Amino acid sequence: MSAEVRGSESFGDWTYYPELLATPVPRYTSYPTAAEFVEESFEDAQRAALQGVRGAASLYIHIPYCQEICWYCGCNTGAANKRHRLTAYLEALHHEIELVGQMLDPSVRINRIAFGGGSPNAIKPTDFVRLVDTLTLNLRMEQPVLSIELDPRSITPDWFLALRGIGVIKASMGVQTFDPTVQGAIGRVQPIAMIERAVDGLRKAGVDSINFDLMYGLPFQTDAVLAETLDRTVAMGADRVALFGYAHVPHMIPRQRRIDASELPDQRARFRMAAEGNVRLVEAGYQAVGFDHFALPGDDLARAAREGRLNRNFQGFTDDEAPVLIGLGASSISEFDGLFVQNEKNAGRYRMLVGANLLPGRKGVIRTPEDRRRGRIITDLLCKGVAEIDRDLMIGARERLEPFVARGLVRVEGERLMLAHGSEPYARSVAAVFDAYRIGAHQFSSAV
Repeated sequence: MSAEVRGSESFGDWTYYPELLATPVPRYTSYPTAAEFVEESFEDAQRAALQGVRGAASLYIHIPYCQEICWYCGCNTGAANKRHRLTAYLEALHHEIELVGQMLDPSVRINRIAFGGGSPNAIKPTDFVRLVDTLTLNLRMEQPVLSIELDPRSITPDWFLALRGIGVIKASMGVQTFDPTVQGAIGRVQPIAMIERAVDGLRKAGVDSINFDLMYGLPFQTDAVLAETLDRTVAMGADRVALFGYAHVPHMIPRQRRIDASELPDQRARFRMAAEGNVRLVEAGYQAVGFDHFALPGDDLARAAREGRLNRNFQGFTDDEAPVLIGLGASSISEFDGLFVQNEKNAGRYRMLVGANLLPGRKGVIRTPEDRRRGRIITDLLCKGVAEIDRDLMIGARERLEPFVARGLVRVEGERLMLAHGSEPYARSVAAVFDAYRIGAHQFSSAV
């Protein structure tokens, strides 16, 4: 073993090898990734893909608005400060649902519906109920699991009534941090009592799985500050936790210029935060899922991971096993076996396209057989920790895998590649070895 390896630092259950984290890599919520999407009309391909769907499918509904815009956020969202803007958007969304419903084969059954954004609760609860009614009238449902992303700053009692009435059982809240100083530095001020009220309201509304989105690598965030946030999360009984590293890319996301970059922790500190966060949550009884998710053992996500059913799509790690994900709304992405297609991002242009009875897919990529072959390897590595590698790909990858093998992060047994315990922060970097597109100049987030 080299002196470089012997001298590496360890934090929690992980060893810090900065040279293996030097190259930013995608999050691999798809393969090819969104960086490979091309801008052109995908309407014909989108229509053919929708008409070819059979059996089980899932839906993702995008609401690209928030009551308040957070400075760190990279989502496609705008301020919900003009009622006519929301009304016009919802009219177009209802119409897109009708258009898609007309194209789907009678055998298609919807078994999951996820509402995301932005913040779905930027619209009125009554508008949300009407949206679900339109989905029910135009698509064939099979007792779908309903989930929703929520901003705790704008949850009203009427929203809890709507969620209970519709039967939403999974919710995810953007908590990020409980520390007031850090909240102020990222433009998301939400007192602890506000989060507690939201959790209590969701539980009483029948939501049985609550996820907290948390972040490390934020300005003014220390190890102790992160630890306090994690302890409060555990005390509030979150069923799932997603612990993400903040990606500071103000050249791509102008609103991030309001964040003081001089107060951001460096890569070593970020790694330490992620490692210590992992240990803290596991010791509190959570099961690590993938490289940045955690779930209580009885949660569906944890069961899927234990049973080898964990999947990964544009919403991250999921227990959703449907082969097709249909995206509805501006910027939403649909996932078919041979196609990824993204709807028009601009809400105004999206409304114009749908108003003209056109499918709004305006960006995407056709998935080749080689894409699907490599995509299976990447998904298996990230979701199962092991993948069968065809001989030609293994031969081509050996040199790039060697640094990970030398440090005991992966094992190669014949044509099988296995991630070792403690490899979580390097999982995406290992997956990138099999990414045929990573020879260009695309910029991605830090691996940790």
